[in-house]
Amino acid sequence: MVAKLFQWYFKMKGWKIEGEIPSDVKKCVIIGAPHTSNWDFVYGIGALECFKMKVQFLAKKELFKFPLKNMFLKLGGIPVDRTKNQSLVDAMIDVFNRHPELKIIIPTEGTRKRVEKWKSGFYHLALGAKIPVALGFLDYKRKKAGFGPTVMLTGEIERDMDAIRAFYQNITGKIPENFNVDAIRIS
Repeated sequence: MVAKLFQWYFKMKGWKIEGEIPSDVKKCVIIGAPHTSNWDFVYGIGALECFKMKVQFLAKKELFKFPLKNMFLKLGGIPVDRTKNQSLVDAMIDVFNRHPELKIIIPTEGTRKRVEKWKSGFYHLALGAKIPVALGFLDYKRKKAGFGPTVMLTGEIERDMDAIRAFYQNITGKIPENFNVDAIRIS
């Protein structure tokens, strides 16, 4: 019911979806970018509902409290304790290895603020689990959300990040000045 509300809002605001994750891709990491506003969650869930796609997402554990806890869990949320020094990447690789189908969206910037480089967890997770990365986007300028290419990373960081940066070059976030295309690097 809540997810349908997000879908209704998405369509009411005149947003469209484009692209797709190929049907033979059962497991992947989805980049959620740009991530410049809390509205990204609303439009992102709306878009995923339009795609009729079951996707999970990681979010700080502090969000999983009353009154939002049940909603976030039903929408596919996985609470993450960011205070512990643990290898989240290794834990997520194990999760991917145990599930025949799993898609997780990760806001690679790690925050809604402008950053100078992306978090590297998505990259190491995709390489370690030997799964592709789908380039998800929300383009507020064009009112479009969806997926660009789905790519297998090569392990050549600069080459991989150049390809990802080229895709996001013309995507506009809700707060454009908070999306730094030059930050699409992890080294």
